[in-house]
Amino acid sequence: MATNPPLDLTLTPINGPGRSVSAWISMFHLVFVALDPWNERSRWILDTASRVFDTYDEADCRVAWLVGGDAADARRLLGRRADEVLTFVDPDYTAIRAFGLSSLPAFVHVGVDGSVVNAVEGWDPAGWRELTEELSRVLKWTQPPIPWPTDPQPFAGAPLPVTA
Repeated sequence: MATNPPLDLTLTPINGPGRSVSAWISMFHLVFVALDPWNERSRWILDTASRVFDTYDEADCRVAWLVGGDAADARRLLGRRADEVLTFVDPDYTAIRAFGLSSLPAFVHVGVDGSVVNAVEGWDPAGWRELTEELSRVLKWTQPPIPWPTDPQPFAGAPLPVTA
């Protein structure tokens, strides 16, 4: 079950210095998809998540990937997407665990107050649609169509890897 992260939790982008959650949400909601670069299930959702991100590209929110790995892992998993969308790296899964996530992929909406508004683990089209309905209502923005004919069949997230 997702939990509110500490506001001083550092999120580090692939191409710059890390900043606290409170800094990332100072003006905009944060909407991210957390991925495990070592598990195939995270690859299955890339096109779907990219389509959702495209919908919110100019809305009053930050869309991002949160990859459980380093920059090389993120680039290997995301390819060009790593440079097209804000991409956070989390080599030891500290940030992913701080959000209370236990399986990936996961779709998370963090409000400007730092609370997790909604989170869905795995690919649950009804859950993702509910998250985007609320996000679009709050932002007064268009909602992406979920599911789309090319989306994968629903699947559970894969457990987070055990880290030392």
